[in-house]
Amino acid sequence: MTIKAALAAGTEALHLDLDAATHEKLLQYVALIDKWNRVYNLTAVRAREQMVTQHLLDSLAVAPHLSGTTLLDVGSGAGLPGIPLALARPAWRVTLLESNQKKSAFLQQAVIELALANVEVAHARVEEWVPAHAYDVVISRAFSDLAEFMQLAGRHVAPGGMLAAMKGAYPADELARVPAPFRTAAVIPLEVPGLGAERHLVVLRKD
Repeated sequence: MTIKAALAAGTEALHLDLDAATHEKLLQYVALIDKWNRVYNLTAVRAREQMVTQHLLDSLAVAPHLSGTTLLDVGSGAGLPGIPLALARPAWRVTLLESNQKKSAFLQQAVIELALANVEVAHARVEEWVPAHAYDVVISRAFSDLAEFMQLAGRHVAPGGMLAAMKGAYPADELARVPAPFRTAAVIPLEVPGLGAERHLVVLRKD
């Protein structure tokens, strides 16, 4: 199966109605990661076929479970999940927050090359960053610990918004340590087409 066919089959399995132009930009994004990976080591995943599953579809799997119009991707790295979500949801305003200079440079280039009018890049550490506004969704797949994610990024969540953590296996121990004022609103099992591994989306809200 070609990567184009794999992406088409994957988005269909996720019930995402994306047009041909969006599919093309997602594939351009994979090509861009592949190109930069040779010099900057953006991601451990090397094959484009694996990038479609482990990066694109893994990121897009959370889209149906997010609500709002503004999204902050904390520790964005190579732009995951922020760039795939920005492409799938062009009405959203997405900020990619990344402290690493080389990765931030890649993100800036991706925004230019993919003509992502709804995306901005912020080069800063999350604990030091002062944005102009809070966000409906603050998401990350970079943080290993829920409590640390809440401590560092929780202040960027708008009233009524959600803190969303992308996880592998069900994080029972971390959920037992969710600190006030946050509460666990949902832990959603995700089926990522072709992945064959556990994925969960933890949704936290402020009381």
